[in-house]
Amino acid sequence: MTELYVPSCLRPIDNQGLMSLAEQGKANPDTIKTIKSKTVLEGQFKNINYVRGLPPIVVDEPPGLLGEDTAPNPSEMALLSLGSCLSVGIQANATARGIALHKLEISLEGDINITAVWGTGDVDPNKILGVREVRAFFDIEADCSKEELEELVQHATKWSPVANTYINKVPVNASLV
Repeated sequence: MTELYVPSCLRPIDNQGLMSLAEQGKANPDTIKTIKSKTVLEGQFKNINYVRGLPPIVVDEPPGLLGEDTAPNPSEMALLSLGSCLSVGIQANATARGIALHKLEISLEGDINITAVWGTGDVDPNKILGVREVRAFFDIEADCSKEELEELVQHATKWSPVANTYINKVPVNASLV
């Protein structure tokens, strides 16, 4: 993996904006927001994905899974979404606690059985699909103790929407339009 340049002090988030969001959440604890995306198959296993008005996001498969290897595959996208969500949670909670972050890197590994080959391979009805375990390794430099960092990581993981998508059983309702 290529080593990236990381500035000596990470760009902070707006603390007052964070506190305003926190107060809104406390005032309206039952609020549910619907998020949306659209996926369009380009061909082979390459998909073009649209979210809000952002540039399209490509998702593909590696050659070993018959793709063109032009982008992360769906499981890798889920893993990087988890890393990004954990990062956001750590930064938000560090800000709320007055902890200055100087470095935050999260390396993730996920174990997945792919022998079902999207329902065309080993389709034993007892097969457990999906990522079976995720390991997250946090490399954080901040103005606080190791114990405070450990608590920050555990707290951010507990309250991460994406971590909870992995942890909790989430119904997926599929229907033709």
